[in-house]
Amino acid sequence: MPGEHDVTGDNGKSYLDRFGKKSKGQGWYSFDHTGVHFIGLVNVVNIQQNGLGALGQDQLEWLEDDLRDRSSETPIVVFAHIPLWMVYPEWGWGTDDGAQALTYLKRFGSVTVLNGHIHQVVKKVEGRMTFHTAMSTAFPQPEAGQGPEARPDESGSRQTERLPGHHGCELR
Repeated sequence: MPGEHDVTGDNGKSYLDRFGKKSKGQGWYSFDHTGVHFIGLVNVVNIQQNGLGALGQDQLEWLEDDLRDRSSETPIVVFAHIPLWMVYPEWGWGTDDGAQALTYLKRFGSVTVLNGHIHQVVKKVEGRMTFHTAMSTAFPQPEAGQGPEARPDESGSRQTERLPGHHGCELR
């Protein structure tokens, strides 16, 4: 699953040549492992003018078809670089057509949605869907709305928060 820096310049061709040989379209894919269905979505190829990610109609149709015959008891894990939900659209922290993808997932009993991009630990639970964003080890960004724009904090004043029971690095 590419990030926006993986597709800059050649619309993702180099990324697909190296990592996406068995993927569909612009790099999306799914697989099953030990009873869990995993889905990798690509929402960075057609980033909208406001910075929001976009899946596009082809990928949405593929996703709907991929899920169609699955039991609603199948646990689902979805990966996408930019959040599928609107964390803070003013900074491009969301996916323009992500709500459509999420409607296909609502019938499942356990859905975990993972993403990066915003360099923040944010968790949201909505029905049977749990959303997690991942902290970055580099380029810490301000919390949503805590500054004029989503830019790395270059002052060195922000540190990553250590969560109890979790190990990681601390930025100073």
